[in-house]
Amino acid sequence: MGIITISRGSYSKGKETAENLARELGYECISRDILLEASTHFNIPEVKLVRAIHYAPSFFDRFQHGKEKYILFIREAFLEHIQKDNVVYHGLAGHFFIQGIPNILKVRIIANIEDRIKEEMRREKISDKEARYILKKDDDERRKWGMYLYGIDTNDTSLYDMVLHIDNIKVNDAVEILTGLAGRSCFQTTPESLMMIKDSYLAAKAHAAIFESFPDAEVQCRNSVVNVKLETALSLEEEATDRIKDALKKIDDIKEVRVKLVPFETGD
Repeated sequence: MGIITISRGSYSKGKETAENLARELGYECISRDILLEASTHFNIPEVKLVRAIHYAPSFFDRFQHGKEKYILFIREAFLEHIQKDNVVYHGLAGHFFIQGIPNILKVRIIANIEDRIKEEMRREKISDKEARYILKKDDDERRKWGMYLYGIDTNDTSLYDMVLHIDNIKVNDAVEILTGLAGRSCFQTTPESLMMIKDSYLAAKAHAAIFESFPDAEVQCRNSVVNVKLETALSLEEEATDRIKDALKKIDDIKEVRVKLVPFETGD
């Protein structure tokens, strides 16, 4: 039983490694389906969201709280999938959403730039110069998106339990190494780690349920008890509490909702 997240760049063999590893372990392999679920919240085709994520940070500025919405929806979909356990996830900074949760194996896959260029040339039937330009731009954009959306640098090795360089180590070698590592006791999910994932999922789901009405709310969950903290006018305390509790009572597995309102005085 285990959960593995794999961060990778384009043409780094990360996707192939993830898929082969999942097959070897008998785990589910997920990636783009998370993005597809998030795209429904923005009511735009997946392909446009993909393009926006890689090339247009200003995309989210078109939507009120666009950046916050995107992170929230991706987080909810991601956590919903991994709480099933026995999952290999690759792409879209999954390790950002499980910071502080133990027993999850976090991996970064990298490859030589020259090998990546050759693969880009082969697949896209373009010149060396074109492939080199595209890969550099793609790498720069991915890094900028990581910083913009999540505040993390995907090249920071401290984010991972292991970084594998696909060169002398081939994909099959990487799969063998990670299969052995995944079997170690420190990377086996426990009732405690699964509870932490479930709580994180319920917090994300609860936050999504009230986001349109209360985008500035702070939502946390522990042992299936959801705590919502919100700043509001004194005259709206009762109404806000009722609206929050009414919205969240529809979510299965939430045992209790506690609302803490911090009053502020409205101006004259």
